[in-house]
Amino acid sequence: MATGSKLNGTLKRFIEEQPMFFVATADRTGRVNVSPKGLDTLRIIDDNRITWLSLSGSGNETAAHVQATGRMTLMFCAFEGDARILRVYGQARVIHPRDAAWGEMIGQFPKLAGSRQIFDLEIDLVQTSCGSGVPIMEFKRARGEVELEPFYAEMGEDGVRDYWRRKNTETIDGKPTGIFED
Repeated sequence: MATGSKLNGTLKRFIEEQPMFFVATADRTGRVNVSPKGLDTLRIIDDNRITWLSLSGSGNETAAHVQATGRMTLMFCAFEGDARILRVYGQARVIHPRDAAWGEMIGQFPKLAGSRQIFDLEIDLVQTSCGSGVPIMEFKRARGEVELEPFYAEMGEDGVRDYWRRKNTETIDGKPTGIFED
């Protein structure tokens, strides 16, 4: 296991090669949340910063947790090639479409229906481990391109906002997500 306080070229390349990553967050109380993410939604800004675009989903735990504690861990696993796991720990902030920073940051990503937040992670620790327990699997395609993104595109902006009202305003623990201004 190796640890450090920032990404280097090898780790950046490893991240860029992965078709998916996992996000873990927690509030001070309640459940820990771990979510798989994919598509073209992650950007390495520099050795100490990563941003990623959150698309609409059935829950919105990450936003509530980040607003409460700021703590976030990203995990990347090699499912092909040499075994490796990379965890990136840090403090994050959530940026909503209503926030001033949204306009400057959304341009980093492709236009994707259902885009709901951008998370900006300041890295304080990176850790690698062997990953020998992770199975070797073949990547076939991204489901989001043919299932997730078209689902929200068909809803249109008003439909997506209605979906957020129904599904994304509170966590499973009943905590506010901040998706709409309070």
